[in-house]
Amino acid sequence: MKRIFTLLGFMMMAGFAKAQINNPVTWTYSAKKVADKVYEIHMTANIDGNWHLYAQDAGEGPEPTTFSFTANPLITFDGKVKEVGKLEKSYDKNFNSVLKYYAKKVDFVQKVKVKSSAATVVKGTVNYMVCNDRQCLPPKDVPFSVKVGGK
Repeated sequence: MKRIFTLLGFMMMAGFAKAQINNPVTWTYSAKKVADKVYEIHMTANIDGNWHLYAQDAGEGPEPTTFSFTANPLITFDGKVKEVGKLEKSYDKNFNSVLKYYAKKVDFVQKVKVKSSAATVVKGTVNYMVCNDRQCLPPKDVPFSVKVGGK
């Protein structure tokens, strides 16, 4: 009998541990050359199930998705990060605001210009928050690195 309770206890702890490691967003990063020394940095979020990721202009309440880039003397940024995906809007009674978000997938695109022909790296951090119909996860920082330039 004691073994059964011990086994049940371990199974419950494993279930709780799995529930706490909830990461419904998978990020991928890539660079696409669009002109001589000009690249698009694609930061793509794949969002699981019924979770949604907030836009850069999310509305009042939740943390918007933000990107911060590490200074690099070999590159200049051309404009702001653009969102490519199906933007959804709905009123959220919890935040008492109309919120903007993405479900399933969104591609964030930042155009950069490389100042020389040398290869370099665009580094930064994405900060984001996700929610579903039952809960919101705390904002999370994820560092990224994308190679650009060179031959």
